[in-house]
Amino acid sequence: MFVKICGLSTAQDVAAAVAAGADAIGFVLTESPAAARRLAELVPAGVLTVAVFGREPSAEVRRAATAAGVGAVQLHGDHPPAAFAELRDLRLQLIRATSAAAGAAAVCGDFGEDLLILDSPVPGSGEPWDWSELGANPPSGSWMLAGGLAPANVAEAIAVARPWGVDVSSGVEVRRGVKDPALITEFVRRAKAAG
Repeated sequence: MFVKICGLSTAQDVAAAVAAGADAIGFVLTESPAAARRLAELVPAGVLTVAVFGREPSAEVRRAATAAGVGAVQLHGDHPPAAFAELRDLRLQLIRATSAAAGAAAVCGDFGEDLLILDSPVPGSGEPWDWSELGANPPSGSWMLAGGLAPANVAEAIAVARPWGVDVSSGVEVRRGVKDPALITEFVRRAKAAG
């Protein structure tokens, strides 16, 4: 089971995710590519570093991802296939993150992405949602489940939706934006055991 811990903003967060065995670490790059670079440099080889973007134009994504020195770019939201094509020459992994409402029965690679993330119908809400539709009609290829996941429900979510991987942010926080090393460790442990 591939596990991504997202929204990391401190060296302690990065150390906790790496020690727990996370496969990927995400940084939201809306403010400081330089800060993300400092954190990405703490990540050992073999753990994917991901720059997460919302609605930024491709030129800004290109500039910030290059400055941050990450291994992947995640475009979250309504990005057209052309946005992925414009970034392909960066030779970074491309990740498409979309709402499950928009992406049910999706195919990883439809937009030229290497990985697909299906988030809750209200992305970023942190609320659990009905994963059963994905289990009945899962996307093809390498796709991750996100949205409302936490240590307490990740095993159930994996059993129901049968994803290739899982992605968590708020589910390992003690309050908005503050990660808990114990929750990170427990999330990774339970996800890997369930996978």
